[in-house]
Amino acid sequence: MIVGIAEISVFIVALIVAILLYRALKTATSLALNAVIGVLVLIAVKFLLGLEIAITWVAILICAIGGIFGALIIIVLNYLKIAFL
Repeated sequence: MIVGIAEISVFIVALIVAILLYRALKTATSLALNAVIGVLVLIAVKFLLGLEIAITWVAILICAIGGIFGALIIIVLNYLKIAFL
């Protein structure tokens, strides 16, 4: 059985694509998990402390990138009446 250059090239390309997909999905999974945790913190604070936090796409994006710390930034900005009113 002789393995040609075409088979080796396809194998290398498939390996590179698999690695890139793994990294992209790993990043997407962590962003989704951060977003869910951050939004849950915002909702909990909204009901427990009575703050009127507007949950918009910007707030969700900040929570996705920053997680709980992003949610805390949104809470502080809302409490100081600077943003997310």
